[in-house]
Amino acid sequence: MSIEQKNNPGAPGEKQQSSLDTQAARNLATTTKSPPQMQGITSRWLLRQLHWMNVQGGVFRVNRRLSYAVGDGRVTFTNVGAKVSVIPQELCELPFLRGYEDLEVLQVLASKFVQKEFKAGEVIVEMGKPADSIGLIAFGKINKIGTGKYGDQTILDTLADGDHYSWEAILETQDFWQFTAKTVTSATVLTLQQSVFEDVVSQFDSLRKHIEAFKARSRNAKKDQTGEAAIELSAGQKGEYVLPGTFVDYELKPREYELAVAQTVLQVHTRVADLFNNPMNQTEQQLRLTVEALRERQEFEMLNNREIGLLHNADLKQRIHTRSGPPTPDDMDELLAMVHKEPSFFLAHPRAIAAFGQECNRRGIYPTATDFGGNKIPAWRGVPIFPCSKIPISDSRTSSIMLMRTGENNQGVVGLHQTGLPDEYQPSLNVRFMGINEKAIMQYLVSAYYSVAVLVPDALAILESVELGRAGD
Repeated sequence: MSIEQKNNPGAPGEKQQSSLDTQAARNLATTTKSPPQMQGITSRWLLRQLHWMNVQGGVFRVNRRLSYAVGDGRVTFTNVGAKVSVIPQELCELPFLRGYEDLEVLQVLASKFVQKEFKAGEVIVEMGKPADSIGLIAFGKINKIGTGKYGDQTILDTLADGDHYSWEAILETQDFWQFTAKTVTSATVLTLQQSVFEDVVSQFDSLRKHIEAFKARSRNAKKDQTGEAAIELSAGQKGEYVLPGTFVDYELKPREYELAVAQTVLQVHTRVADLFNNPMNQTEQQLRLTVEALRERQEFEMLNNREIGLLHNADLKQRIHTRSGPPTPDDMDELLAMVHKEPSFFLAHPRAIAAFGQECNRRGIYPTATDFGGNKIPAWRGVPIFPCSKIPISDSRTSSIMLMRTGENNQGVVGLHQTGLPDEYQPSLNVRFMGINEKAIMQYLVSAYYSVAVLVPDALAILESVELGRAGD
């Protein structure tokens, strides 16, 4: 073997290294590092766009004018296999049974409803024919079709799970059907005939008195066009008229919102905090990501929590269903009509926004985007549509689109929090040192306090049953 081969032991023809390898050089170099990244961080448009009210007492009470809110509730059902039954207490959602508490009578009434199945496109009741029953929709979607202002046929309303129609028929206040009820999808409807209802009324004196009192209230109740207790006023009179006396009546039991809390305990080992803080402070980075996670959970709860979440607190009159499945420009216009007083923004899952864009493409409509803080945001009629992945998508690939008006002065949707907390790290979020345990681990209690309130019902509207990913015709 030659001397040259001894100094170059590599394989014949292999290129030999003539300088320091980069892998070895990294041992003497300081790499440039990014802060810890977190894929779960979103834009959190809801938290950013809400007007926040400072709730010093921890509880926020929404005082409203007294409203005659009867007959606007949805009915709940149970099923055993294919048999569907109405829960007796849920019959109190019907206008003429609101406030009735005799459970025995309600159970008798519930047992008198008859289950009927309908296929898509079937007519359930036909306009002009004698009206003699009430229908409770257990499952499916139904269109109420009637005559428009100019004599053309139009969809008056779209009903779905839990809705009901024509309770007036069994109170003899409606002799003929004022609309045609036609199924959009297959549907399960529970019906009660007028004759059966009258038999039950004749058996129970308490029910008869309740119905008579309801009819009297309906004749005498004074309401304005919004359904609130009327304020007597006089205008345009000439001469010396006696002005009407009035007062503004309030709800006797206004709703109170107690601040909710999202909490966690952050743990950092003292050895990590002491030895590995250069160039980034480990405790600060751990805290930053923890706060981001809490804020994400806060927004999720403000949308989905069954007590305070906006998806569950929208007034039932402010909920509509899509006409054909996917969200169309017509559906979005109808949503705007429900929050017509200074609407602030739409909120929808990104896939729902994509579905709306696809429907616009099919019609040759190209909505213009709006500039919002340097971001190009899709908009409809000038109202921005903010994406929010926390709005759920059901197993049947349906979601919801929300539209809201925000701000206390606008009687809209407001966020609730409390500032000035001890050890406050961000508004209404504090970090409290809990000490070091026997394992040399530092512990910090991180708490975020929040809630959300709808000041008046028409500040929030929801488009439900929004189908996603539906192929175009």
